[in-house]
Amino acid sequence: MRYLPGQAQQLPGNRAAFAHHQARHFLFDVAGGVATLTLNRPERKNPLTFDSYAELRELFRALAYADDVKAIVIAGAGENFCSGGDVHDIIGPLTKLDMPGLLAFTRMTGDVVKAMRACPQPIVAAIDGICAGAGAMLALASDMRLGTARSKTAFLFTRVGLAGCDMGACALLPRVIGQGRASELLYTGRSMSGAEAERWGFFNSVQEPEALLAAARALAQGLADGPTFAHGMTKKMLQQEWNMGVDEAIEAEAQAQAICMATNDFHRAYHAFVAKQKPQFEGD
Repeated sequence: MRYLPGQAQQLPGNRAAFAHHQARHFLFDVAGGVATLTLNRPERKNPLTFDSYAELRELFRALAYADDVKAIVIAGAGENFCSGGDVHDIIGPLTKLDMPGLLAFTRMTGDVVKAMRACPQPIVAAIDGICAGAGAMLALASDMRLGTARSKTAFLFTRVGLAGCDMGACALLPRVIGQGRASELLYTGRSMSGAEAERWGFFNSVQEPEALLAAARALAQGLADGPTFAHGMTKKMLQQEWNMGVDEAIEAEAQAQAICMATNDFHRAYHAFVAKQKPQFEGD
């Protein structure tokens, strides 16, 4: 079953409940405004398949209309994040597709990243162990990344004879870690260690493996308890301003901030400050 964006307000309940009941290729739950999405094939290091790509795309599109989800955590079951496209379920079949079929596939995988960047909720990736190929792109498409010292992140597309420009890598990675460092990883396909990832700014912090998921959820919970309308505006501006000059960006931010000044959360924050209390944000 699929719904058009214009139908969202007519749905019974909310989109999070819809996504929860439909999730088939990963675990998905919502608590305290935080949705946790867990890639759940630990015996294979949580690879992606044609079906899981499509489901991720639809889920992130649906989350744009989930009014009970304020922040998202994406993680992998077991001791790995994601090993990328499944060799048997994806790579093998791709060698037999014609060009239109190949392009349909690569556009679908790119649509996952587009949906992650377009959904208003901040996304926190919890990265342990292997984070490779398309898995590295799921991490990169997130807003923040927490990792472990033992993690290994690899944009290994060139290792299988492909270009290092998959799913928006050449646009996103240089903006996170810089052009030279991104070029090295995308040309060589080598693994980036956890310490290196933190030093280069790919990880916001490095955690002990047993504390990783809790730290990611705590970060997401803090965001979910904050002014979530304003967070959505921040994410929108971070995305849109890539294509703006400075003058256009300043004007866009003036408009965005004026909109946020009309929210109830802004007024709550003011009255709480005057009363020397902590504001209770409600996202409106």
